[in-house]
Amino acid sequence: MAGINIKFSSTTFAFLDIETTGGSAATDRITEIGIRFWRDGAVVGEWQTLLNPQTRIPPFIEQLTGISNPMVAAAPLFADIADELEAQLNGVVFVAHNARFDYGFIKSEFRRLGRLFGAKVLCTVKLSRRLYPEFRRHNMDALIERHGLHTVQRHRAMGDVAAMLEFFCHALAEHGEPKVSAVIGELLQRPSIPSNLPVDVLADLPRGPGVYRFYGENDVLLYVGKSTNIAQRVASHFSGDHNSSRGVRMSESLRRVEWTETAGELGALLLELKQIKSLKPLFNRRSRAAKQLVSIELVRGDEGYLQARLVREIEPDRLGSYFGLFRSKRDAERALGGIAAKNELCNKLLGLEPDHPGPCFQRALGRCMGACEQADDVARYNLRMQIAFHGLRLQTWPWAGPVGLVEHNEANGRTDILVFYNWMHVATVHSEEAFFDLSLRGQAVTFDLDSYKLVVKALMGRNVRPARIIELPAAGVPDVLMP
Repeated sequence: MAGINIKFSSTTFAFLDIETTGGSAATDRITEIGIRFWRDGAVVGEWQTLLNPQTRIPPFIEQLTGISNPMVAAAPLFADIADELEAQLNGVVFVAHNARFDYGFIKSEFRRLGRLFGAKVLCTVKLSRRLYPEFRRHNMDALIERHGLHTVQRHRAMGDVAAMLEFFCHALAEHGEPKVSAVIGELLQRPSIPSNLPVDVLADLPRGPGVYRFYGENDVLLYVGKSTNIAQRVASHFSGDHNSSRGVRMSESLRRVEWTETAGELGALLLELKQIKSLKPLFNRRSRAAKQLVSIELVRGDEGYLQARLVREIEPDRLGSYFGLFRSKRDAERALGGIAAKNELCNKLLGLEPDHPGPCFQRALGRCMGACEQADDVARYNLRMQIAFHGLRLQTWPWAGPVGLVEHNEANGRTDILVFYNWMHVATVHSEEAFFDLSLRGQAVTFDLDSYKLVVKALMGRNVRPARIIELPAAGVPDVLMP
């Protein structure tokens, strides 16, 4: 790919550094901005300000930067200087060391104001790696030591700007303007690709749906994601990973990208969910598989009142008998407590109090109508129970046996038939012949809350694009999957 034609005589480079309250652009704020403008071999201006971050600066950050809370108390807010900063950076090349960090914070500050900010971005870490590939370390301290740069006040904006600009000028003198110009042109032309990946990694990625996996050193799985356009989604990671310290860490660790294509979005969703829970990637925040789901079952007690009991063994063929799916006993009890309070139900009958003689504790407070001492009408109480729990009732499987949901992708010519039974994804095949010849005997499938939600929405949800569903005769279903 041809690079941008960089002319130092007419291009202004804005060497910028910021100090912040922490490492996450999503939650932390800027405390100082320093910029030095360079064009055609000379500094043509500079701009600097402290900022009131509208939050406390942690003590270790105060110690690191020397910027204290009293120093910024009377400083302007970012909103106060946003117009001036935008004007200063208009039409220049935004230069920073580890630019993902600085550029990400600047973009986030503008985003908080409901404004978009964009610029051509040059990272001097990447410039150093291109010009000095024989060296492993390219942080600012390493550059200062390696190239004999002047000692500066580190971790203050203008100090770091001075070191960055001196490195830039040193590289120009050592390698010459044509080579440095060509390298900068290539870096500005390319998408923001993590330095340890091949520059053409995006060219290999499919433009259709599927799941992608990021691997780090020693093939450690870092992240699993899905998209209807794998290449586009991976590219968005690379352009947006400067928005958080988590993204920066993942980008720096990334060594390899793998992917699995699917025919449609549902197949990608289910595969992503399965791989996150089974492979446990380091950077996925989504919940992993619960050790044992908890549900609620209503049973009739000796006095005729409906009672609630927690169930830890979910039988998929009896889903219509269960109410709610919870990841823990605590979550289920919290839900029961809310139901009791809203519907004047008895905590004792709901299992929220230990069994003991006499009324429940809530009865004394006037929050129970007396079912625990047979003072509440049984029929009315049971009706309130049924109404209160109605919205939590799990869907009963409406087909006699397994069904296949057909996803077909014209672009990649792929067909996936996602096979479901009792709301569980039990297999994926790629033709109707394979579907009707499918043997499900010995399939090790466990009931999963997240998959259940996806499958119910796909098969029964409203406002969902109609999908072609084919049924497998119940007679062909092995005992291991039948009630």
